[in-house]
Amino acid sequence: MKIEMPCIVCPMSCHIEIEKDEKGNITSIKGNHCLRGKHYVLKELTHPERILTSTVKINNALYPRCPVMTSGFVPKEKMLDLMKIIKDIEVNAPVLINEVILKDIDGLNVDIIATRTLEKVR
Repeated sequence: MKIEMPCIVCPMSCHIEIEKDEKGNITSIKGNHCLRGKHYVLKELTHPERILTSTVKINNALYPRCPVMTSGFVPKEKMLDLMKIIKDIEVNAPVLINEVILKDIDGLNVDIIATRTLEKVR
């Protein structure tokens, strides 16, 4: 079985071709121009992870939502669970960029951090 996957690690955007045997084991990886592409494909096929970006409600700020993200990668299959947790978060201004909004979300050893400073408005 052949799978083609674009690599998103660098601007070269290699088209990597993965071959698997009847049991689903990877037998070859071709088309990557660097080792990072090979590592990306192996990780994506065995345990895909993502950085989660979203917003949380903020009180007394110029805008009603504060942009946030995870401080590290989280398993792709946990994304919806994490969004359910994040939707109920509410913070008060001021908030500083990189400030921890929620520590160790869902026991994943990853924090939710602010990605923008929002000052308190009167």
